[in-house]
Formats: sequence, C-alpha cells, structure tokens
Amino acid sequence: MKKLSKGNAVRTLLRGAAVTGLTVALAVPVTAAVAVTPAAVPPGLSCDTGKHAIDDYTGYALCRNDGSAPQTFWVHLVCGWSPDVDGEHVTLNPGQSGQSTAHCAGLGSGIGEIHVRP
Repeated sequence: MKKLSKGNAVRTLLRGAAVTGLTVALAVPVTAAVAVTPAAVPPGLSCDTGKHAIDDYTGYALCRNDGSAPQTFWVHLVCGWSPDVDGEHVTLNPGQSGQSTAHCAGLGSGIGEIHVRP
C-alpha cells in the first residue's frame, strides 16, 4: 500500500469536504430559492407587488394612496444570497398612484420576498 505524504493527505481531506459541501448545497429544494412571499401593505395604501415580466431580479410595488393624507412608501427586496435592496421612496397624495422598483444583484438567487415599507 502506498503511503500518503502530508500534502496529499490534506488535499484528500479538502476534496472530501468540498464534495460533502456540494452534496448538501444540491440537496436544498430549488423551490425554496424562487418562491416570492407577498408582504403586508402599510395602512392607507393598496399595493400590487411582483417581479418584472422578463427579469427575475427586478421587483416592484405599485401603490395607490387610499387615505386622506400624503404617504411615502418604497419597495424592499429580500435578495436571497445577495444583500437586500430598497427602491426609490415615492410620496403619493390622496388618490394618487405610483411605483417603486429595485434590482437584486445578479450573483444571488434572485428575489425571495417583496415588502412595501412606509
């Protein structure tokens, strides 16, 4: 039987750890990375949220101010493996509608959740 040198033993150990890590990563269901959870809408606003039709990394909140005073809102995207991002702040007078958009970094897993923040 051939004796392993110290360097070969370390490489063998690292290779085994890498294979184990990859196996665990692949065991995560794909649906967990692509499901978008709708969030609660602040009082006085009625909002629709979603992903851009051709870009899974861009999300939006389209809101209408149903209240009697001006309101400011913005979209907040939970971006999976990338940092979360906020869209532009939009101020609406009563009866007005407006949209806030944001874009997750392309290195991540895309949008996991979309929230409307007051």
